[in-house]
Amino acid sequence: MDFGLVLQTDPPAARVVSLMKRAERNGFTHGWTFDSAVLWQEPFVIYSQILANTTKLKVGPMVTNPGTRTWEVTASTFATLNDMYGNRTVCGIGRGDSAMRVAGRRPGTLACLGEAIDAIRDLAEGREAEVDGRPLRIPWVRDGELPVWMAAYGPKALALAGRKADGFILQLADPYLTEWMVKAVRAAAVEAGRDPASVTVCVAAPAYVGDDLAHAREQCRWFGGMVGNHVADLVARYGEHSGLVPEALTSYIKERHGYDYSHHGRAGNPSTDFVPDEIVDRFCLLGPVEAHIEKLRALRELGVDQFAVYDMHDAQETTIDAYGAEIIPALRH
Repeated sequence: MDFGLVLQTDPPAARVVSLMKRAERNGFTHGWTFDSAVLWQEPFVIYSQILANTTKLKVGPMVTNPGTRTWEVTASTFATLNDMYGNRTVCGIGRGDSAMRVAGRRPGTLACLGEAIDAIRDLAEGREAEVDGRPLRIPWVRDGELPVWMAAYGPKALALAGRKADGFILQLADPYLTEWMVKAVRAAAVEAGRDPASVTVCVAAPAYVGDDLAHAREQCRWFGGMVGNHVADLVARYGEHSGLVPEALTSYIKERHGYDYSHHGRAGNPSTDFVPDEIVDRFCLLGPVEAHIEKLRALRELGVDQFAVYDMHDAQETTIDAYGAEIIPALRH
C-alpha cells in the first residue's frame, strides 16, 4: 500500500512545502492538496516548489475540476511540471464542489467531466484532443505521462470512473462503503472492456494518532460535513431511499442545515455539528497506532492501493511522523 499526504494550500506556502518534505522523509509517495482558488493559494505554483524540494514525491490536486481552468491550460500546467521534474504528477479530478460553489457556479456535469478526463490526459501526454469542438495538440510535449484519478460517490460517477479514469479517489475510509464502491468501479471497468485491476484505488480520509479519542473526533468531525456536501447532492438526485446509494452513506445527513465554505475542511467547522461520533469513527482513522494498522489492512484487502492522509488538524507533524515510524512500515509487507 502506498501513502499520500493531503493538505490545504494555506499561506505560508513554505509550510506546505516543509510538510511535504517531511512526508517524503517518512515514506509517503504522494503529496496532494485541495484546489479551490478563492479559499486557498494556487496549488500548481506550490507544486513546483514541492517538486523542487523533494526527489520522488508525486504531486497533484485532490481534486481539480473541469470548470475553473480551461482544459488545455490544465493539461499544459501538468505537462510543464512533468517536463521540469520528470513525470511526477497525478491529476485528481471531480465535478467541483468548493471551487465552483464559492465562485457562484454549479459543479460541472458528469458528461463534461468525462470529456475533460480524456482531453486533459491526451493533451498532457502529447496527443491531439478535441476542446470546445476543435482539435488541439500541445506540440512541445515529449514523453508526457499523466494518470487521471477521478473522485466519485454516486452510481453514475462510479461508473464513469470505471470506464475512463486511471484511478478512483474515495474520500472516506469506511470498509463497508469502500467495498461497495470499489465493486461498482471495477464492474464498470469490466463492462467497458478494461482490466479492473488497472484502476488504482485511493482512499482519502483524516487520520489522527493518539489515545484521546474524544479530542481526535473533534479534530476530524469536519470531514463528515465535507462528505455530507456530496451526499446531499446524491440525495437530491436519487432520493433518500433510492437503493442506488447505500443507506449507510445517506442516513446521517438528515440533521444537516446548510454549509459555510469559509470553514471548509477545517477543524472546528461549525457546519458539522450534525455529524455523529459513529460517522467520524467510520469515515476516519482514529486511535492508537494499532487501530490504524488494523483498519488499513482491512482496506488493503478490499483492493485499496493508496491511503491518503487528510492532515488538517492540530497534530500535523505528529501524524506524519507516527505514520512514518510505525504505520507505513507495517503496511509495506
